[in-house]
Amino acid sequence: MKIIPAVDIKGGRCVRLTQGKEDQETVYSDDPRAMAQHWDELGAQLIHVVDLDGAFQGLPKNADIIKDIIYSSTVDIQVGGGIRTIEAIAAYVNAGAYRVILGTIAHEEPAFVAEACKQFPGKIMIGIDAQDGKVAVKGWTEVSEQTAADLAKTMEPLGVAGFIFTDISRDGMLQGPNLDSIRQFARATSLPVIASGGISGIQDVVSLLSLQTKGVEGMITGKALYDKRLDFKEALKQVRNHAG
Repeated sequence: MKIIPAVDIKGGRCVRLTQGKEDQETVYSDDPRAMAQHWDELGAQLIHVVDLDGAFQGLPKNADIIKDIIYSSTVDIQVGGGIRTIEAIAAYVNAGAYRVILGTIAHEEPAFVAEACKQFPGKIMIGIDAQDGKVAVKGWTEVSEQTAADLAKTMEPLGVAGFIFTDISRDGMLQGPNLDSIRQFARATSLPVIASGGISGIQDVVSLLSLQTKGVEGMITGKALYDKRLDFKEALKQVRNHAG
């Protein structure tokens, strides 16, 4: 199980939003590169980098900073936020991104996902953000009628590498992850799932470790780390103990 620190970039700074709301941000650093380096040095295997401006505007806005993070990191970097063209995917893959995350476009244009998977095999992850089981799109500003499980079933045959599942009612709220919704989603797909949203401390890490046998292979955490409610090294220790 991977503990995956999140570096969310908005206006060139490292921030966290509450429930994805653009106007509810907390700035944690003016230097996202240094933040990524910090997690790298503490022993992260994978870092989750999101271009929040890109997610809201539908095209990459902080690509230069993200490429710098990829170039300067010794660990894998997965990138999301506003990636809706083959050119945008190619730019990140060519820069060395481990995985590229597609969100809104997966819901709107499955044929695009199929083409992306063909051109960049093993590189495409699908970010599925759900509210009450329904898929939220466009930086969580709209909720569709499609269920998260149905979207996963549509994506699975296209060659995607796995899913990042976020229960947005819990994101940035520090209320604990919605274990039931994560378990249900993981059950709906045979592909690896990374859980995101709601981690408030070490007990939530332990709870999520219990879902490893259900296909959950990682957990993304942001606010808990930045608010120092979760000690990253302690989380890594729990993972090692669980594996041992």
